[in-house]
Amino acid sequence: MRIHKEGWIYCIVATILYLLFVAFLTYILGQYAWLMYPLLILGSLLYVWVFWFFRIPNRTKTSNENLLIAPCDGKVVVIEEAFEPEYFKDKRLQISIFMSPLNVHVNTCPMQGNIAYTQYHKGKYLVAWHPKSSTENERSTVVIKNQKTEILLRQIAGAVARRIVTFVKPNDAVMQNDEFGFIKFGSRVDLFLPIGTQVNVKIGDVVQNSITPLATITA
Repeated sequence: MRIHKEGWIYCIVATILYLLFVAFLTYILGQYAWLMYPLLILGSLLYVWVFWFFRIPNRTKTSNENLLIAPCDGKVVVIEEAFEPEYFKDKRLQISIFMSPLNVHVNTCPMQGNIAYTQYHKGKYLVAWHPKSSTENERSTVVIKNQKTEILLRQIAGAVARRIVTFVKPNDAVMQNDEFGFIKFGSRVDLFLPIGTQVNVKIGDVVQNSITPLATITA
């Protein structure tokens, strides 16, 4: 396991604040153990959580050109046909995955291909499961295209998240499971697939990026 590059500044700041917090507790509340130790435990848990949030675990990745692999960790909350207004401008099969603050927040490419489109949008910070979060929240859209299919991925910031990072740009060539972005502190990823795509998960399933086959490419 390692720490993601987007997390190092947070980990450094958290370390400084934690050391100051421990010094403060020791100096001010050293004689009040009944109060100092619960606060120390709470502070320690928060400190460890910062490192835990930005972790990148070692994983044996799933690789198959006929499968679309989950782009993030989380729970499947939507599987339905929906109108995609930004790029396709027609009906697509939408799969939405909600990421809690405890999930790994790396975003990876479900398939190999070329980046056909990227666009960042400023927006609100509704809770990630809100129906309007897909079109009104801060979000970033990425389209991947290959000879078999074309899919759209949308990174959506949640009520806590305030920073979406997208590493790819148009015309980039990407491999399946390559990292394309990161969302900080709780969020959601929407996928828009061609109608008729065979879905291999159901609502409520917990998926992992680079491991779980979400769908089968039927083209």
